[in-house]
Amino acid sequence: MFLKVTRSGPRTYLQIVRSYRDPATGKPKQEHLANLGRIEELAATDLDALIDGLLKVTGRPGLADRAEVETEGVVFDRALELGDVWAVTKIWQQLKLAQSVSRQAEGRRLRIDVEQLIRVMVLNRLSDPCSKLGVLRWLETVWLPGVDRAQMTHQNLLRAMDALLEHKDALEKELASTLLPLFSTEMEVVFYDITALRVHGEAELEGDVRQYGKAKGVDATVRQLAVGLVQTADGFPVSHEVFEGNVGETTTVKGMVTKLLARFPIKRLVLVADRGMLSMDNLDVIEALKLPGGRPVEYILAVPARRCREMTKDLAVLHRSLVEEARRTGAQAVSESEVDGRRLVVAHDVELARQMRLRRARALAEAARLANRLAGRLIDQQEGKPRRGRKLTDNGARVKLRDHLLEHHLTRIIRIDWEDEVFCWDYDVEELKRELMLDGKLVLVSNIQGIPAADVVTRYKSLADIERSFRVAKSTLELAPVYHRLPDRIRAHTLICFLALVIHRVMQARLRRASLALSPERVLYMLKGVQKHRAQLASGTVLEGVTTIKAEQRRLFEALEVDVPTLKEVTAAA
Repeated sequence: MFLKVTRSGPRTYLQIVRSYRDPATGKPKQEHLANLGRIEELAATDLDALIDGLLKVTGRPGLADRAEVETEGVVFDRALELGDVWAVTKIWQQLKLAQSVSRQAEGRRLRIDVEQLIRVMVLNRLSDPCSKLGVLRWLETVWLPGVDRAQMTHQNLLRAMDALLEHKDALEKELASTLLPLFSTEMEVVFYDITALRVHGEAELEGDVRQYGKAKGVDATVRQLAVGLVQTADGFPVSHEVFEGNVGETTTVKGMVTKLLARFPIKRLVLVADRGMLSMDNLDVIEALKLPGGRPVEYILAVPARRCREMTKDLAVLHRSLVEEARRTGAQAVSESEVDGRRLVVAHDVELARQMRLRRARALAEAARLANRLAGRLIDQQEGKPRRGRKLTDNGARVKLRDHLLEHHLTRIIRIDWEDEVFCWDYDVEELKRELMLDGKLVLVSNIQGIPAADVVTRYKSLADIERSFRVAKSTLELAPVYHRLPDRIRAHTLICFLALVIHRVMQARLRRASLALSPERVLYMLKGVQKHRAQLASGTVLEGVTTIKAEQRRLFEALEVDVPTLKEVTAAA
């Protein structure tokens, strides 16, 4: 039996017809069993009821049960994450990184696609950072259109890193020429800072950058390397360098500035550096540097006021005037003077001063309690009262108190008498007064002329953005700890993280422009829910599709200025 469509004038009818062979003549004939009516008048529900009835009469599963039965024999492949790597790949292409990396690899007799391998490692840093071997496992969980999986081997990843490192400077220059006009950014004010990264391994190699140095935040010497980062005032990284772990921060500044002037057409350069980066003793070195047109390199340097006392010799008068101005305006107060022909700018933040005083008061109270406990124990020992633990001496009490004061930076305020035979200590009232007056103060030295003192402070405070870049590189991109041994491999690993940081900052700028208060990490996590699906039916038919994109996810793609992935686009990209 079969369905037959017949026409009578303008009308179309649906009929059930049976084919049979005439027993007398042996010729095939058709028998009309039923007229189902005009096609345009048949509702879908009527047909479903009819089909369902016929299925049940013949003992077959009805339409309601048929979907469950049809899953038998279907092979479902693992769902592959698509949304996050799709967005990053599109930004990679928009920044012309594909062309830049490919161009740098030209001329080398390599049987690998360097751009493809580097792109995969950069995507991994942003999606799910892991080791180079881990990248191969990660590839099994994502859908990367246009990636030749056969090339994705551990050896090829390392070879691509070696090829890329040879062209680091040229790649950074190309990237800057693409990035800066894209975001209307001029490389006039640049921020420079350096950070130390922990490394693993004890082997010593020729030219090793893994050296033992003083670790920040802890009183210990560890094996480490240092990374210097240069970025624009708008937060876009333009260059980086890898240094030995025991390098002095101040010694890296001249070399970095010299490289910037040689590689970029800079008409004006304002270097903003933190307290530990430069000192008053080596400012002459920076001032001696000249731009091609003869213009001097300008700078804004934060001075550690607690150590440079000559900068704040009139602190009492200055403090009084700044506090009065802050109370009158309800905002940050700024004062300016001149020292050795340079501008000295001092800013006072009332809220910051309050917080610093509160922290110090708590630290002083804790130190006083410790000192009193130590003194009480010594008195009890002298009077013969039993105490648990080893016997405490007066010198031992001094050492314990000194270590506590060093840890909490209170040695200027609390003085220990090391000459007296008996354990004793006292407050240095004058030093405490000075510390209280320095609370909330920011002291800057600059040779920039023609801008208000408040603008000097604002430009320096933007330096905090480079600290956020380091935090992103260390935590989100997992720049450290570093497990590579060879110096060039360490530099190549840092370069890959640098490229990932560039994309991260571009994403951040676009999200901010779209008024979305979300971090790039959060956005990429949310886009992981967009996946590529594939299933093969028992009949051999293959079904492919992309997760239905929610309105929120569509908004994220739009904010990142990236096309929403569709099955047609994903298939075409493959």
